[in-house]
Amino acid sequence: MKSLETVLFVCVHNSARSQMAEGFVNARYGERLRAHSAGLEAGALNAVVVDAMREAGIDISGLRAKSVQDPDIRSREYDYVVTVCDEARAQACPVHPTRGERLHWSFPDPSSFAGTLGERLAATRNVRDAIACRIDEWMISLGSLRAQGSV
Repeated sequence: MKSLETVLFVCVHNSARSQMAEGFVNARYGERLRAHSAGLEAGALNAVVVDAMREAGIDISGLRAKSVQDPDIRSREYDYVVTVCDEARAQACPVHPTRGERLHWSFPDPSSFAGTLGERLAATRNVRDAIACRIDEWMISLGSLRAQGSV
């Protein structure tokens, strides 16, 4: 039996974008690909992101923020490494040494959103939906079947 391909999503703090990407891949494409996520440094999981993902039917509340230095992250080889930092922070976005294909997808950082809780949640939904769409497009390009669910 062929083992699953793996993808590592990386950003600066592993508190929002990379966690959402991990959640979507594992929920929608877990039969094809196993996702992990990490950051340059481990932050704290963003509660607004957890709420936005729950609205999409994906519970990431049990995930923890991890650093690219985490032994569990470093011990793996990845088929794909996808950085999800925004363009302004792309230079600081961590690079994980692996043999896998490297991709960069730019998304705004929900941790930087200001305003009321409702305004931050609305902006986070936009990022969530953009990440979901990008993952669906990527999986189609890899020849995967259609998504198991959609936002």
